[in-house]
Amino acid sequence: MSWSDSEHEDTTIYKVVVNHEEQYSIWPADRENALGWNDAGKTGTKEECLGYIKEVWTDMRPLSLRRKMEEAAALSADAIPSSEEDAVQPEDGPDLIQRLSEQGGQPVEVILRPEKSAVALKESIERGNLQLKFMETRGGTELGVRLDPGASDLKQADFENQTGTVHLEGGLTLDYTPVRCIADINLETLAGTGRLQRVEV
Repeated sequence: MSWSDSEHEDTTIYKVVVNHEEQYSIWPADRENALGWNDAGKTGTKEECLGYIKEVWTDMRPLSLRRKMEEAAALSADAIPSSEEDAVQPEDGPDLIQRLSEQGGQPVEVILRPEKSAVALKESIERGNLQLKFMETRGGTELGVRLDPGASDLKQADFENQTGTVHLEGGLTLDYTPVRCIADINLETLAGTGRLQRVEV
């Protein structure tokens, strides 16, 4: 399945660019990079550049988020309770996956950098990756989703006029557990509802 009928006619030579958060994108090779983006050392057709990104961008989390999570993990390791009485029960009750798996879904918004627009969302979808933020978790939970084109639906979307909705589905690993992310996004607000679904292995 192709996201765009004109994709096969694209003869533009692209380059892979990367920002300070170690997030990747493609850019026409003959154009000056957008502010905050640098060459990653790969040029070629759109297909070649997207293939390269899939190989090297294996962790969708922004660099700053990865560092925060590593710091939090290190602090947790230093603060292991000495007895059951010292153990603190999680304030939110069920584990994160269970909370984000509620049938009604939870408020989510699309994370897009450097600009937040419906066109930027379309480009992210074409790359096959999406960054979603679940708004009602402590501090907000950002998840990188590898999209499933066959299960996603863009028929109700008008990206140019930023109207309509998109239904997106894809996979990721959270807390060492494979899960499926299902989200419906309004193009006007670039927000909507989303939920997770455990993948039986």
